[in-house]
Amino acid sequence: MAVIVTDQGFGPDDWTGCFATPQTPAANAKGLDLASDARAEDVALDGVDLIRIDFPSFADGRGFSIARALRRLGYTGRLRAKGHVIADQYAMARRSGFDEVEIDQDLAKRQPEDQWLARANWQEHDYRARLRG
Repeated sequence: MAVIVTDQGFGPDDWTGCFATPQTPAANAKGLDLASDARAEDVALDGVDLIRIDFPSFADGRGFSIARALRRLGYTGRLRAKGHVIADQYAMARRSGFDEVEIDQDLAKRQPEDQWLARANWQEHDYRARLRG
């Protein structure tokens, strides 16, 4: 069972719709799964309520670029990072345009909710704030 991380902490997955991929569209799917090598410009955004972008490794930051590009293209629905995102990357995920992060139970045990909440004030805690002292 997945754990959803938001600025409020850990929560259950409230998404009840199904997911499709650009390669295997589904007629009734309101969710879209994107691989880490997807091109945002090639994604059909009409009728999509949630886009879930895969992070195959915590060292693979391409999902951040995809999220930013989707927001620049005008996507206003939910954006979810899925996979190997760690608590240290939460602020970057939020700044890139993600609304939430989906992690598995094992990662939630290794990096408990307090570690994620420590980065939840992502709008004020950036490198410029640290430089200002």
